[in-house]
Formats: sequence, C-alpha cells, structure tokens
Amino acid sequence: MQALIDVILPVFLVIGFGYAAVWTGLFSDAGVDGLMRFTQTFAIPCLLFSAIATLDLGAVFRPDLLFAFYAGASSGFLAGLLGARFLFGRPWEDAVVVGFCCLFSNSVMLGLPLTERAYGTATLASNFVIVALHAPFCYLVGVTVMEAVQNRGRGVFSTAGRVIRSMARNALMIGIGLGFLANVSGLTLPGAVSDALGFMIAAALPAALFALGGVLCRYRPEGDWRLIGYVCAVSLVLHPAVTYGLGLLLGLGVDPLRAAVVTAAMAPGVNGYIFASLYGRAMRVAASSVLLGTALALITAWAWLQLLP
Repeated sequence: MQALIDVILPVFLVIGFGYAAVWTGLFSDAGVDGLMRFTQTFAIPCLLFSAIATLDLGAVFRPDLLFAFYAGASSGFLAGLLGARFLFGRPWEDAVVVGFCCLFSNSVMLGLPLTERAYGTATLASNFVIVALHAPFCYLVGVTVMEAVQNRGRGVFSTAGRVIRSMARNALMIGIGLGFLANVSGLTLPGAVSDALGFMIAAALPAALFALGGVLCRYRPEGDWRLIGYVCAVSLVLHPAVTYGLGLLLGLGVDPLRAAVVTAAMAPGVNGYIFASLYGRAMRVAASSVLLGTALALITAWAWLQLLP
C-alpha cells in the first residue's frame, strides 16, 4: 500500500488535476489541445532525443529485453485483433484499432514517471531503450495492418508508400531518429542549447500528465462495455504477464525486468485514440479504453509493483 501512496498516486493526482481543471471549466478544451500538442510535438520528442543521444547503446540495447517486451506487445495486438473480429464480430478495420489499443501501452506519460518514482532515475535506461522503439514498432505494425486491410487488392508498393509517409510525419519518431544520429555521430550540443533542451525536458512529463487528464475528461464510456473491458484486460494483464514470464525465462535481471513489466502494464495510451481518429474507426471503444484503462491502472500497476523484485 505504501507503494501505491508514494509512487503511483502522485502521478494519477496530476492526471486528476488536469481532469478536474477541464471538468470545472478552469482550463479550456483549446488549452488542452495546445498543451497536448506541445508535449507530443515538442517536449516529449526533446526528452526522447536527449535520452537516446546520451545512451550507451552497446551497454543497454539488449535483444532479450526487447524480445520480452515486444513479444508481450505483439501478443496483445493479436489478442485484440482476433478477439475483436471473432469474439465480438467487429469489422476488420475496427479490429485493427482494438489491436492497436492493446499494443500501445502508455510508455511515456505513465511508464516513465511510475518507473522513476518507484526505482529512481538511474534505472530508466532500460525504459528509454523500450521507448526508443515503441512508437516505430507500434505504428509500423498498426499502420501496416490497417493499410493492408484497407488496400486489399491495391498492391504492396501502394501500401508501403502510405506506411512510410505516416511514419515520417510522427514527431516522436523524428525525435528518436535524431537522437540515434546524435549518439552515433558523437555530437555534442553547445551549453546554451543543452540548457534550453533541459528546460523543455523538465516540462515534458508533468505537462503531458496534466494534458492527459484534460483529454480524458472528454471521453464518455458509452456502449461496447464488453469489448472495452476486453481491451483493458489484454492491456493490463496479458501484455505484462507475457513480458514478465519471458523476462524470468530469459534471466533479464532486476532493472530490465522492472522496466519491461512496468511499461507493459500501463494502460492503453492516447495514441490508441489518435490512431482510431486517423482512420475514423472504433473511436468510442478507443477513447473509453483509454479512460477506463487509466483508472484501472491505478490498482493493477500497484499489483505488478508488488510482484516485481
């Protein structure tokens, strides 16, 4: 219970402040949109750029860590996709959105601050390794499968072109790519630029959590309760359970296992709703899954923290 109070509750209180500010009218929808755009387009890409640019890639890029996490993520995507199609009878396009929601855990806005508060800043290296590939992997899987479904009969090259264009416009992936370039090239930023980058990074997670609360205030969990519950179960139980089992089997070690399981155990990220909006499919399911999953994560994250070493 102390872990719930000391580690998880402060993160969710910031989300709650954002929710309450919008619900009471003290913060406008336009302000939330602007704050979310700031965090997703500028502040968090700066955070990812800085983290990856300074990583010791040879020391922290472990295939076993990535396999444990992304095998769990892939199992979530397949469970969401096939479950939505064959258990709930949804069209393939809706099923891809459901699969994407089960795939894309909230690794940045929830996973990073929870891991930092639980285990300290020094343990975040493994988180950043996972996050570095998270958006590219998830969007590559989701966009590729959706474009394949929607472009049935149009050919491989047409589908591949649409996938590449969608990936190249993602600000998170631009920040990640530039971080890798800076790391490999040994680029050293001037002091003033580094300090300015530090200011942006300091604002990233608190602003993102507050904005997430404001965004969640708009969501109304209406209908599709069984499917929404299914998405939450896959995201909060199946994904981290597979990752935990593989992590133990592969002997990841304490810090990498913590990073992988905590990240896997996070609720569906707002990117699930963004992905649904991009294609105009299953938007209510995606929105409600983010809302309910985030609320349930307050309990399930505490349970996973108790289970981890």
